[in-house]
Amino acid sequence: MMNSLLISGTDTEAGKTVLTTALIAYWKKYCSSQSLGVMKPLQSGVGDRELYSQLFALEQSPEEITPLYFEAPLAPPIAAEQEGRRVEIEKIWAAFCNLQQQRDFILVEAVGGLGSPITHELIVADLARDWRLPTVLVVPIRLGAITQAVSNVALARRMGVNLRGIILNCVQPCNQQEIDNWSPTHLIESLTQIPILGIIPYLENPHDVNQLAQVATNLDLEQLLPHLALKASVALS
Repeated sequence: MMNSLLISGTDTEAGKTVLTTALIAYWKKYCSSQSLGVMKPLQSGVGDRELYSQLFALEQSPEEITPLYFEAPLAPPIAAEQEGRRVEIEKIWAAFCNLQQQRDFILVEAVGGLGSPITHELIVADLARDWRLPTVLVVPIRLGAITQAVSNVALARRMGVNLRGIILNCVQPCNQQEIDNWSPTHLIESLTQIPILGIIPYLENPHDVNQLAQVATNLDLEQLLPHLALKASVALS
């Protein structure tokens, strides 16, 4: 679905939320003539849904942002079992379709990484493939980043995910030498045959909306927000 983007990662705390909020902040600042929908399809415990509402006026109810919510901060199938419930994929899909009819573009932040479980049978990569969602992979910059990038791209390719590119994210303060050593762009692109669409610097205050919007301007927005990048570039000039 070309009017949507799934933001996934290598694992939890990779930086999906930083990228999601950066793109929302950018959209709000430069693309106000177009309507944006934001989804965290399912969430366990307090987290991203509450942060979106805190930072942005999304004009969406909590249920529209996150149609399936569990109290315990655990993997969804485990959290659902503890509440005597099941993970209702059909409920999430209906909410997504409804939002798609109302908005020009939808940002979908995934649960965990591409291999994170949604049910006992499905992982995030299944959802990305079945919903035909263009996907971006967030890779945290630290020792082991190359392996994480290669293994997650391999999973995406095997599962038939439309992977648009990789975003590298500084999860801790790091200098250019450390970035080059831990996550060399040329090597990751050579090994995965997937383009790196930008690097997110370490943010001491990841809730600064103006800074988040500025971070997004340094990313490859033609791939992340395809048909809006040109309009925004005109607004910036």
